[in-house]
Amino acid sequence: MAITASDVNKLRQQTGAGMMDCKNALVEANGDFEAAIDILRKKGQKIAAKRGDNDAKEGIILAQASADGQSGIILGLNCETDFVAKNEGYIALVQSLVDIALAHKPDTAAALKALRYDDRLTVDEKITEQIGLIGEKLELSNYAVVDASKVVAYNHPGNQLATLVGFSADSSDMDEVGRQVAMQVAAMNPIAIDKSGVDERTIERELEIGKELAIQEGKPAEMAEKISQGRLNKFFKENTLLSQQFIRDDKLTVEQFLENTASGLTVTEFKRFSLS
Repeated sequence: MAITASDVNKLRQQTGAGMMDCKNALVEANGDFEAAIDILRKKGQKIAAKRGDNDAKEGIILAQASADGQSGIILGLNCETDFVAKNEGYIALVQSLVDIALAHKPDTAAALKALRYDDRLTVDEKITEQIGLIGEKLELSNYAVVDASKVVAYNHPGNQLATLVGFSADSSDMDEVGRQVAMQVAAMNPIAIDKSGVDERTIERELEIGKELAIQEGKPAEMAEKISQGRLNKFFKENTLLSQQFIRDDKLTVEQFLENTASGLTVTEFKRFSLS
């Protein structure tokens, strides 16, 4: 059958694919729009396979809390170039994935990919379709859910860094308090909430390094053990969230800042994802 310019334009508006790609798909599908869409999707699958070894180091990371403030989603969709990452359509795509994740709160990235994107495609199929349309490798690189009495999201300008923080309680000023702590997580990149969350392997490594440095400084072995413990405590203060100096007031730790806000207020969980 004859393929008109109107048909091509309609498929282009529906899929976002290039004019010639749409025309060729319609010709191959004998004018069947659904079949043409499948052909474009299959093209995406081929490109995905061809680009499997390419680096997808650019992209967008977004965090968002639910309307009730008791849960939140943080996810990253990587691409190959900064040009694509800054495209409004790409940003809208990532936001649509966040919206779907917030609506269903799947536990894992695999579970998110299995959800319906629309009445035609799953999330995974939508990403594959976009690989075909954009011509770059795309990866759902990071994904996490946080549930708490209060969850606050922070997106750093440029959308290459985002944080999501859960708190033990909510109050009228928790949006601002939470934002300040979420910015702390973004700026200082803690490895755990407090020292109880630091794994044994990290502790053993820090003790060994501290001891070796003390010995190199000429300290006797017994003293080196004590020095390494002191250095470990310093490590905890610098690298665990509640013990860190609060960036807005270095006379306080984050723990003290939260206690000053409300007695017993603390962080229950946090996530931080960054492209760099």
